[in-house]
Amino acid sequence: MGHVAMNDTGGLVYVVDDDASVREALAGLVASAGLMAKTAASSQEFLEMERPRVPSCLVLDVELPGLSGIDLQQELIRSGIQIPIIFLTGHGSIPMTVHAVKAGAADFLTKPFDDEELLGAIRQCIARYDSKRDVEAKLSGEKGFEIIGTSTTLKHVLQLVETVAPTDSTVLLLGETGTGKELIARALHDNSRRKNTNFVKLNCAAIPTGLLESELFGHERGAFTGAVTQKVGRLELADQGTLFLDEVGDIPIEVQPKLLRALQEREFERLGSTKTRKANVRLIAATNRDLEKMVARGEFRSDLYYRLNVFPIRIPPLRERREDIPLLVRYFVQRYSRQMQKRIDPVPETTLERLVSWKWPGNIRELENFIERAVILSRDRSLNAPLNELKEPIPEAASAIPEELVGQGDVVRIVRETIEGLNITPPRRWPHGAAVENRRKEIICVLRETNGQVGGANGAAARMGINRTTLISRMKKLGIRADELT
Repeated sequence: MGHVAMNDTGGLVYVVDDDASVREALAGLVASAGLMAKTAASSQEFLEMERPRVPSCLVLDVELPGLSGIDLQQELIRSGIQIPIIFLTGHGSIPMTVHAVKAGAADFLTKPFDDEELLGAIRQCIARYDSKRDVEAKLSGEKGFEIIGTSTTLKHVLQLVETVAPTDSTVLLLGETGTGKELIARALHDNSRRKNTNFVKLNCAAIPTGLLESELFGHERGAFTGAVTQKVGRLELADQGTLFLDEVGDIPIEVQPKLLRALQEREFERLGSTKTRKANVRLIAATNRDLEKMVARGEFRSDLYYRLNVFPIRIPPLRERREDIPLLVRYFVQRYSRQMQKRIDPVPETTLERLVSWKWPGNIRELENFIERAVILSRDRSLNAPLNELKEPIPEAASAIPEELVGQGDVVRIVRETIEGLNITPPRRWPHGAAVENRRKEIICVLRETNGQVGGANGAAARMGINRTTLISRMKKLGIRADELT
């Protein structure tokens, strides 16, 4: 790899081209403009090189050996790495141009290119990149990240973030879906010593079980059926930076030992390869599941759990920080009215009161989606909030237990009447393994301990860290009968 370093404050441009003469010419051109340039001969070399800073522009040849420029663009998109890309091609293929631009390419130039045209495109990329960072900084507030609120519970979380962010310690974020765990993860990264390196994320629940190992560690060509090209895993992409594993509780038990080794020894192998590779990453994990109970049920390795649970931070649900709801409402109204070029008057207090009193089972994500919909529906300056939508969520098949009845210790009668009313016959014999039987016994035990109380702060659902409707649905699926709860 070659590189030319000039004015380090003016922007960092990476040049990836398999032609050495083109690389040197481009590096000299970039340096002549007072910018810092680094070069690589292939996508693979770019992915493996140490990058102390996230580049503000990537000049990328389309046709490269191994992983093409288009493939590299897709790999960066999948990994959550946002870099403005200028594509160079010797053919000027229109379909390829359309594909690249649709995927987010900043520009597409045909060789031989005009030096001034390329420099102009690079400057536009850097200006766009810097402008985006400035806007994000203004929106995000004094701490440098987009977290809104002044409640005591949120302040406690931010104090923990400030305490652990400068270290390289593993952080485990615990909280319900939609509470903003990814924002906290980004805050940890942005306030760490690794802030100028890559922040790579992977939602473990969104990847099919058979592909998760490849996503984490990568694979060689021919490693398995369908592996037609070499793939760099998220762990390797995050080298020297931060790896955020969302929904870490969904990692298959057979993959967990390999992740543990990668975290402890900082080494791993791609699928289909015997070559040991190094990766120095700071891990942030998040889950809405109770990992400790999963360990007890044999669904999660205890050694990996202890390795993840170095510094746990619980993210409170929105119902525990209701005083922040007016701030969040105003913030989202401003954001979406600006995006949709609408002018919205301040939200009336009566509307705010209704929004504050709602449970928001989907937390901040649900509130944001609600406000976005409200702004879309607004035809004049007043916010057209669809308050009629704030009703009890539609229950699952056997979850039609009225909220006002739950928590009064009469779950036996309620479950019996619900099952009878829906004409559901609980299965007498249901095939399951030891883990399922343990879960069944656990639910019955917790319900007995709470005197049959399902919902509420002291109910069985809260103790198990799940939603009330989820617990009732599990009771149905596991065939838990009313007479077993007495």
